[in-house]
Amino acid sequence: GGAGRLAGVASLLLYLYGFSTAYRGLDAGLGALILFGVVQITMFAGGLLKSEPMPPRRWIGAGVAFSGLAWLLWPGGGPSISLVHGLLMALAGVGWGIYSLAGQLSRDALQGTAANFILAAPLGVAIGLLLPTMEPTVLTGQGVILSIICGAVTSGMGYALWYSVLPSLASSVAAVAQLTVPIIATIGGMLLLSEELSLQFAIATVLVLGGVAISVLKPRKP
Repeated sequence: GGAGRLAGVASLLLYLYGFSTAYRGLDAGLGALILFGVVQITMFAGGLLKSEPMPPRRWIGAGVAFSGLAWLLWPGGGPSISLVHGLLMALAGVGWGIYSLAGQLSRDALQGTAANFILAAPLGVAIGLLLPTMEPTVLTGQGVILSIICGAVTSGMGYALWYSVLPSLASSVAAVAQLTVPIIATIGGMLLLSEELSLQFAIATVLVLGGVAISVLKPRKP
């Protein structure tokens, strides 16, 4: 039980299957742009419905940060969009936005995350069995171990941490803060995978972090 549980479980499944299926037909950068753009719209809409104060600097900051993300992730040669896969990624964005809004109602982040995962797991398996598969599923010991680590450790702990901070953040602030995720992932690629630092990434980082700062930091009163 708990506040927002039904919304949390349903939106988690929507995000999971929308995201996973969409990336079968979308480039990584374009998929991330659609996802984060729709997350912004969903969470800003949620904030407006809850009558949260949204000063102009927050809208400006969101625009600046998203322009930096677009600069970083926009596919070369123009986008090639599969309408079906683009729509699925948009649904995933709605799912993650609602999941985050539901997290603002959580009073116990770890318990709320665990409940969402426990209730979503059997439904997710049932949906997975009903969906047509493109190739046979092969289970290996290493694959199962990596899946458990990814689900129970990295995702589980990350989702619990997200739920722990959401109650203290306005919906629009939480939405803008998430735009740092692709920047952090790219830095990880440079540190762990020897990917090169580019001028495009440097400019995008300044725009994203600057936009987040504009949205989050309150101006000092004279």
